[in-house]
Amino acid sequence: QVQLVESGGGLVQPGGSLRLSCAASGIIFSIYFMGWYRQAPGKQRELVATISSGGSTNYADSVKGRFTISRDNAKNTVFLQMNSLKPEDTAVYYCNARRAAYTRWGQGTQVTVSS
Repeated sequence: QVQLVESGGGLVQPGGSLRLSCAASGIIFSIYFMGWYRQAPGKQRELVATISSGGSTNYADSVKGRFTISRDNAKNTVFLQMNSLKPEDTAVYYCNARRAAYTRWGQGTQVTVSS
């Protein structure tokens, strides 16, 4: 059974950093297109960053230069390093695995940026 388990969320002050992790099981992780998305209260889920099986990355304009997505295929894990966090980054962050028509979501981890 495919599982994606996110961790690393929490409460952080503006300007602070967090590192999210998403551990995958039940899939051949290395061939999957992985992504991080987020959903703030009252808003639609939006793309944050993606990384291909070959390591190519893509970022939303709102996080470019502050967030970094990476993957460790040996550990079946994708990471999201978030620096210079802003209150508008507050949201539930979801991990996504995709290959062709197949997609799977994690349960989400809450990130709150507040003083």
